[in-house]
Amino acid sequence: MKQVRQTEAVNAQVLDALRAAVITGELQPGTLHSVQTLATQLGVSRTPVREALIKLSQQGMVRFERNRGVRVLQTSLHDLEEVFALRLLLEVPATRRACRQIDEAGRRELRRLHQAMERAARAGNEYRMWEHDRRFHLVLLQASGNLRLATYVDGLRDMVLRRGVSTVSRSRSLDDIVAEHREVLDRIEARDVAGAAEAMRAHLLRTAELLIAQEAGAPAGSVDVDLGWTGP
Repeated sequence: MKQVRQTEAVNAQVLDALRAAVITGELQPGTLHSVQTLATQLGVSRTPVREALIKLSQQGMVRFERNRGVRVLQTSLHDLEEVFALRLLLEVPATRRACRQIDEAGRRELRRLHQAMERAARAGNEYRMWEHDRRFHLVLLQASGNLRLATYVDGLRDMVLRRGVSTVSRSRSLDDIVAEHREVLDRIEARDVAGAAEAMRAHLLRTAELLIAQEAGAPAGSVDVDLGWTGP
């Protein structure tokens, strides 16, 4: 991990650094770490590291073990099902609401992010593409007017990313993923409320089905994915 400079935003920087290390697998699932060791690696005091780890523990990414340190947790297939069930329950109606009230600045930001996703896909830069993907969803959720929901759903994405799961080059391409977001954006641009919600629902369901089948070691479409109360 890169060392973090001591600044007024040190807590946020430490949180971002630790989250990224877990998501990318630099801090591998199941491994145990001391707060002091992590602080030394980052070049900061123990306090911002402990505060960041407390937030990550609240998101289910790590677990404090008494007199031992903090352990990076592994996401199970059941966790993936729960995460996508929640995302469907929350993001689909949020997209519907966002489509009704998003302003021109919001639409412009979605267009910019989608263009950035396209550039990253053409360059084959999966990590950069995911960064723009994440921001796309966050901007849309924030446009719904419920910032707590936006923050919560953004945290759910970490549970998937920290497993290191990706459909890229296995069951779909970066271009496929960009195209799914294009459909959402087109419906937002057209002020098509029902269409935007359905495009988001289709995107999330497709992602969930591919990831869960892939992690179960089964061909796409061969696993019965139970995402709970997601409707027809």
